[in-house]
Amino acid sequence: MRSHSLYLLSVIAILPACQSTPVKTFDPYQTTEATSQELVKASSLTPLDPSLRRMPMEPYRLGPGDVIDIDLLGSIEGPQETFVGPDGKIYFHLLPGQQIWGLTLGETQRLLEHHLAAYEQNPRVSITLREVHSRRVWVLGRVVRPGIFPLSQPMTVLEAISRAGGLFTSRMSGSTEEMADLHHSFLIRDNKLVPIDFNALVRGGDTSQNIYLKADDFIYLPSALGSEVYVLGGVYQPRAVAFKDQVTLLTALAHCRGLTEEARPKRVAIVRGSLRSPTIATVDAQAILKGDKPDILLKPKDIVYIPTRPPMSVGGYAELIVNTFARTIAANEGVHFAGGTEGVGVNIGLSN
Repeated sequence: MRSHSLYLLSVIAILPACQSTPVKTFDPYQTTEATSQELVKASSLTPLDPSLRRMPMEPYRLGPGDVIDIDLLGSIEGPQETFVGPDGKIYFHLLPGQQIWGLTLGETQRLLEHHLAAYEQNPRVSITLREVHSRRVWVLGRVVRPGIFPLSQPMTVLEAISRAGGLFTSRMSGSTEEMADLHHSFLIRDNKLVPIDFNALVRGGDTSQNIYLKADDFIYLPSALGSEVYVLGGVYQPRAVAFKDQVTLLTALAHCRGLTEEARPKRVAIVRGSLRSPTIATVDAQAILKGDKPDILLKPKDIVYIPTRPPMSVGGYAELIVNTFARTIAANEGVHFAGGTEGVGVNIGLSN
């Protein structure tokens, strides 16, 4: 499990410049419910690439940790179980270590037969994949059996959620409605957020969102009961701030021990709504701190981002924040699941 937590920590890196796309802004001083409902319908960020729905056709390639059965036909020993070592090698019969990392079963068979010809006449080898450990996907959060699942054959997002037992159901109501927050669920791939609309996929039956997964993909479905406000960027202790009666921008910053010297408080961003279709407001926190402007009431699951460099366009700014938020939560939850004594928290990887 430690190797998986190290992988998650390694994905926290500075994001490249994001493509600017239309994103709706909102007035943070407007608190009417009607306005809030309208804002959730903002334009989406980078659209989902249709090619991600194509079934992968390439054969399985072996990697460290995979377990295979090797049967030298005609041998009285029968099939022998072996595993691919951390260096990508296997050890079989009289052969020295054979490097098979990245090879298919057929390529591995031909490699062994070629080298066994020095010891056997016309050797014939049969290879069977027994266990997959090098190619896995993560499914964590409000599912019945959160875990890490082998990716031995093509698997879609819905199939992965099904492998995890489906969405967690309330024993009281028998419903998943209040258990999984699909508006804030996400998939991380290669250190980036894949723009899947989980709500449209799971509840709306929109199969255009049901893409095929790749090794090390990370799916997270958070609880709908959570009500934190997340503060990222240029504060001394970035963190999730518990939402009680109410949380204002100043109280959220105070919980994070204030602004760092590098912080640029004149254009603090508040991201609100679903991760797929967020809305954004930029506020002058410096004026609020001086008392020149009134404080701002935040809402549960708002993301407050304090830049440490000049921010980009509104669309790119929103995409940067959403990606940083998702990657940080993924690292935190992954380390917890993999047995880390402490989560890495939202203070990791918040460079902008």
